[in-house]
Amino acid sequence: MYTIKEVSNKMKISEHTLRFWAKSGFFPFIKRNENNIRIFEESDLEWVKIVKCLRSVGLDSKSVKKYIECCIKGDSTIQERYEIIKNTRKKAEKQMMELNKQLELLNYKEEYYKQLIKSNLKDTWNPMNKMHQVKDSH
Repeated sequence: MYTIKEVSNKMKISEHTLRFWAKSGFFPFIKRNENNIRIFEESDLEWVKIVKCLRSVGLDSKSVKKYIECCIKGDSTIQERYEIIKNTRKKAEKQMMELNKQLELLNYKEEYYKQLIKSNLKDTWNPMNKMHQVKDSH
């Protein structure tokens, strides 16, 4: 059994987010103890894991809720859940492609700056330096 704080630490999700998700109905089987504190069982952590995954790639709350409702309904919704997961995976792949482009640029810029530092050169690509060059030439 885990408290929100323990789940937060274990799953690397803020307590605030967990509470919000709980209020949104994303964890259908969590209970409360005698002090009205949410208590997560090991099986609830599986719900946390899938919700974290779906939300991290931008699936909206309504769609997450739909996925959870389908899970609760059982095997008759396997096709529907498959479609949700497949479409979410496609979205994640697009995000990864975009992130890889950004990473390539960051790697390039890091190497560029490393060479400037190593060679003690000025940054001729910095727009501020270009502005000063234009002003100085007038």
